[in-house]
Amino acid sequence: MAWHLNGMYYENCSCTATCPCTWSNMQFPATNERCNATLAFTIDDGDIDGVDVSGHTFVLMVDSPPLMSEGGWNVGVIVDDGASPEQVEAIGAVVSGSLGGPPAALGPLLGNFLGIEQMPVSVTSENGEHTVTFGDSSYTGRPHVNDSGEVVSLTGVDTHPAGPVLELAPVSTSSISAMGISFGGEGLSGFANPFSWAA
Repeated sequence: MAWHLNGMYYENCSCTATCPCTWSNMQFPATNERCNATLAFTIDDGDIDGVDVSGHTFVLMVDSPPLMSEGGWNVGVIVDDGASPEQVEAIGAVVSGSLGGPPAALGPLLGNFLGIEQMPVSVTSENGEHTVTFGDSSYTGRPHVNDSGEVVSLTGVDTHPAGPVLELAPVSTSSISAMGISFGGEGLSGFANPFSWAA
């Protein structure tokens, strides 16, 4: 089964500094008692075994021990409510890792699958900021740009599903409550960059 997804990725996690799980390749713990994160993926171009999923968005909800490499993650999937049952099933199959590709690397870390839910999901941009909204949850981030006008990024990341390069986009405000996972605050860790998956 061949498939590909290309688009943009927007992350918000509960860490109060740039997520140590990312830059340490999961060798250092989160800055809180639990690692809670939302990983939103907008699909600009996507086909999963003949099912066109272009134009849809899904969000991974993650709750894990502070040292993510210990495994036992609680993970749920939210798909925008405009997706058909066939599209939801196809996206769920990719995210589960059963179709290979980058999500498959997370398989050994998963402990409890919280299921798949559909709700309104949107990503909007205004004045250089992006806001991800799903249900009653939302977070707003802005890419961090250096004096040369380039977005500051982490490179050489081994264990992140969005890829080996993550562009910093600190989250100014966050209020998350979905699938039994709740966190929020101001000045939290965030990333925003293109992603490309295929298998």
